[in-house]
Formats: sequence, C-alpha cells, structure tokens
Amino acid sequence: MENPLRDMSVIVQALVAAALAVVIVLIGVYLPFSPVAQERSSVDKAIDQRKTLSDEVTQLQVYKQRYGELKQQMDALSKQLETLKAIVPEEKEVDEFIRLVQGAAASSNVTIRRFTAQAVVPREFHYEMPFEMQADGAYFNLLDFFGRMSRLSRIINVGDLKFEDPEKAAGKYPLRPGTTVSGVFTATTFFTKPADASAAPATGAKTQPAAAGKP
Repeated sequence: MENPLRDMSVIVQALVAAALAVVIVLIGVYLPFSPVAQERSSVDKAIDQRKTLSDEVTQLQVYKQRYGELKQQMDALSKQLETLKAIVPEEKEVDEFIRLVQGAAASSNVTIRRFTAQAVVPREFHYEMPFEMQADGAYFNLLDFFGRMSRLSRIINVGDLKFEDPEKAAGKYPLRPGTTVSGVFTATTFFTKPADASAAPATGAKTQPAAAGKP
C-alpha cells in the first residue's frame, strides 16, 4: 500500500505533521484522564487554595493589628483591677486595716485607745465592716488624723463622731502632752468575698487596746 504522504510536497508534509502535533497536544490537554489535564487540574486547585489562604491571611492581619491594642487594654484593666482590690479587697484583711489606721494615727501624733468590732453588714455587691474607735490628742492633730485616713489606699468611712472630755474618756490611760480632746467614732471599711460574711464578729466584741503611740 502506497503512502500518500510521499506524493505530497515537503511543505505539505510539514503542515500535516504540524497539524497532527497540534491535535495530539489538544487531545493531551483536554482529555480528562491525560497527564497534562490532571496536572492542569492540580495547578488550578493550588491556585484556588492559594487565593483562599491569601484571603484568610488578610483577615487575620486585621486581628494581628488589633492584638497590640487589645493587649494594652488588658494590661490597663489588670492594673485597674489591682487598684480596686487594694481599695476594696476580697478578704477582710483586718490586720492590714488596723495597721493602716495605726500608721495614720502615729503620723498625726494621735493615740488610738481601742478598736471595737461591729457586725458585718451585707450589701448587694460588698460587705461593710465597721469598727467603733476611740482616739485622743490635740484637736488639730485629730483633724489631721481624719484627713490621713481619707487618703489611705483602702476606703475608710468615718461617721458618728462624738467628742468627749479626755480626762474622763482616758480613764486609766496616760494622756499625751497637749491632749485636748477625745473622739469616739465609727470607722467602716469594705470587702467583697461573700464567704467572709459568715465569720462576722458579734456586735460588741472587742479587740485588745492599742498600745499608745505605736502603729
């Protein structure tokens, strides 16, 4: 059987060969199970995945930029929380309260005669812990003492203030030189932990008298 390509010119043979090559290439590209088609499908999937990941990264970059702001806000809130815990602690911290008051008294040259614990009063979000106190000293020293208590880190409210003759109020205690007045008042501080309410002291329970002039 004769080959018809032999009767064609070289140019025609080249064109036929090129056309066959194009057909083979097209078959390889568009045939579903051909290696080229599978590779192209893999490339298309990789491009789609890359676009999806790129979109996710763009969204996460917004959170990355806000992370610094959120961290600063959290740090500021943590500092505020620590400050609030110092102002209104979770526990009663009676020893710390007495130390603060005694320190203010010593700085004002005032003598604390007694702390009388009163019953804890529950409120909606906190508990009040009142103490009846007696202090004596010079009139302006007592004013300075109350001013110092108002500036302490822990909230202390002073009420029911009554002045007495220091000679009658002191009794067996020696008076400081220059003492002109003795005051009896209620100093109330606060805490937040509910469990402490059950351990509230009974009304009228007294602590030991404070040493004169010692914080």
